[in-house]
Amino acid sequence: MIDRISGVRTCAVVAFASKMALLAAICSPAAAADASPWDGGPRAAVRLIAASSSQTAPGGALPAGIEIRLGTGWKTYWRYAGDSGVPPRFRFDRSENVRDVAVLFPAPHGFNDESGESIGYKGEVILPLRVTPRDAAKPVLLRLDIDYAICSNLCIPVTGKAELQLPGDGEKDAALAASEARVPKPVALGADGALSIRVIRREDGGAHPRMIVDVAAPPDAKVALFAEGPTPDWALPIPSPVAGAPAGQQRFTFDLDGLPPGASAKGATLRLTAVTETTAIEVTTVLE
Repeated sequence: MIDRISGVRTCAVVAFASKMALLAAICSPAAAADASPWDGGPRAAVRLIAASSSQTAPGGALPAGIEIRLGTGWKTYWRYAGDSGVPPRFRFDRSENVRDVAVLFPAPHGFNDESGESIGYKGEVILPLRVTPRDAAKPVLLRLDIDYAICSNLCIPVTGKAELQLPGDGEKDAALAASEARVPKPVALGADGALSIRVIRREDGGAHPRMIVDVAAPPDAKVALFAEGPTPDWALPIPSPVAGAPAGQQRFTFDLDGLPPGASAKGATLRLTAVTETTAIEVTTVLE
């Protein structure tokens, strides 16, 4: 009888411990995984994803990403949203053992609809992250707070939260690598390559100075060009393709319009991003 009671008690203890372990695994925010739960709904949702430690960057930065999933017909915005969008804002201050987080943006698309010109993404997008720990020997718990906008026939502000322990176990390595491959690569003006910004020049005489940009690209490549000012309050128009480029190149123009009050174009640094289906580059130039 004593042995039977002892066995029952032992089974009860084991069952209770198993349930508690399962509950802890479900509830613990630091449980190892490749992705956090989605936060959002059918229009838009966001989560964090992590790469494995084998993908750790030089200097010890851990690769991760913000994955945004959009419903059919909805779009969200790039780091510069154009004249009718709002770029996302990120906070990571609730994270544990995190010194710095760098957010990267894959090559975007340009949109022109009844709401105006904008720059961003549809469908799904992964924004790669480089997460630098304070102490590389200790666990990293990344916590994200994000404010972003989504637009279809109407525009809606959205907030999201996510948290995830880094690194992951490798399931998201390929997806993160593919997204990072679409991040525009900084190159010099006139640098050799299948895609190259060859000429940037300014023409005066109109209501606003006009910039002319010649881009070398493969003959059948569909090129998009985007222009950013030195600060987020510069609202430059999206460059438009025009005729007149040299052979093997495509020409774009845009007016130096949308400068913040009191700002001068002289001495300002512009960033130009050229995008094709397979390649994306960016060039910085200082206006004279």
